[in-house]
Amino acid sequence: MSAPQVVVHRDKELMAQAAAARLITKIVDAQAARGSASVVLTGGRNGNGLLAALATSPARDAVDWSRLDLWWGDERFLPDGHPDRNVTQAREALLDAVDLDPARVHPMPASDGPHGGDVEAAAEAYGIELGRAARPENHGAAPTFDVLLLGVGPDTHVASLFPELPGVRETERTVVAVRGAPKPPPTRVSLTLPAIRAAREVWLLAAGEDKAKAVTIALSGAGEIQAPAAGAYGRSRTLWLLDRAAASGLPRGLYPPASP
Repeated sequence: MSAPQVVVHRDKELMAQAAAARLITKIVDAQAARGSASVVLTGGRNGNGLLAALATSPARDAVDWSRLDLWWGDERFLPDGHPDRNVTQAREALLDAVDLDPARVHPMPASDGPHGGDVEAAAEAYGIELGRAARPENHGAAPTFDVLLLGVGPDTHVASLFPELPGVRETERTVVAVRGAPKPPPTRVSLTLPAIRAAREVWLLAAGEDKAKAVTIALSGAGEIQAPAAGAYGRSRTLWLLDRAAASGLPRGLYPPASP
């Protein structure tokens, strides 16, 4: 478990640009060290904002996109191509503009896919896919992702792990089906906390006044069942990337004065 580090930027636009620059550097370093890199994407306004900033970054082409594995932290269980699916939004923001290897892109199953409307079977299949990608040195049922991105919801949810719902209590499986999510659509597929914690680095993104309470709760020692974001951490680093509005409830001493 890595202690959280907090970086606060002036506004959400600067936060997205800085996060994109960080991610480019991390991917390039991982590819230089091991030949490839793996990233878990998140949806929502902050996740898509980061991808849009990455798409327009002058350093975008420093990444060898053909040697990048992409996974998702959660997905809305909707038909393929639906505009509300995280993968659809990611393709529009960035993925369609870069030269990815299709075999290395791992979207979560759609509701009109091979498992039909069986969300439990879809979740199980994604867990099997993760397991096949894990290597012996990963010491678990999921790969050791280089960076796993998470948006933080106003209720402290991350991925599709909502407070008090069964998914956040899962300790064995890497992927679960989610039914009755308080945020539409109610049926989803999500990584679990054990899968999230397999990552070398976990980056949590939050911008806006509506996220301030959730950020404060998650960083104040709350339990992960009541505040799932509090249970999201990486093996070597846990980074909270915030704008000033989202950080407004935090003690000023929690993050360095030099944060731009």
